[in-house]
Amino acid sequence: MNNPVESVRLKKDCFETAKTQLGYSLSNQDIFIKWISEHEKLLRHIINGFEAKPAIQEELFQEIALNIWRALPNFRADSAVKTFIARIAHNVLATHVAKAVKTVKTESSNDVSTTDSVADNDVALCQQPTPYQSLNQQQKQQRLAQAIRQLKLEQQQVITLALEGMSYQDIADVLAISTNLVGVRLQRAKAKLMQLLEAL
Repeated sequence: MNNPVESVRLKKDCFETAKTQLGYSLSNQDIFIKWISEHEKLLRHIINGFEAKPAIQEELFQEIALNIWRALPNFRADSAVKTFIARIAHNVLATHVAKAVKTVKTESSNDVSTTDSVADNDVALCQQPTPYQSLNQQQKQQRLAQAIRQLKLEQQQVITLALEGMSYQDIADVLAISTNLVGVRLQRAKAKLMQLLEAL
């Protein structure tokens, strides 16, 4: 993961790119930076569920941030900012997965790299886990992320949003599907995830 200084630099770089390309006002800059700062962890967790390679994860984060910037003037506050941002992220990631699948199908090579990035260790500072506990937590997060990446796209979408604590209604709003369909997809995703985790 990026250190805080690098993260701020990347956010500024992303803003400068968007400002140059689209010519938005500075008032939008404040809103954009606030949204990205508040929802960076959510975005990174969602991206990690779709892509294993850190360099590509960073590219996807930048692409999502740019799409959020472009969509900012269209935000009508008819949904929560978190839902709005997650919808944009899922649109970008769905396109990324579709391109990756198409590329894999057109290539004759069966060699697939399965390099995993290290997931965030969300242990509170006051708890001070032992190195063994930290390693165990990281391994669990890596296994979970690896298993999620093996799910179908529709299952990846619902499970990553559910793991971020989103309600069925929020997930339905992000994916533009019914809450009943969210429940069905989530049940199937959980069952498949259990099988995959047992196999890892």
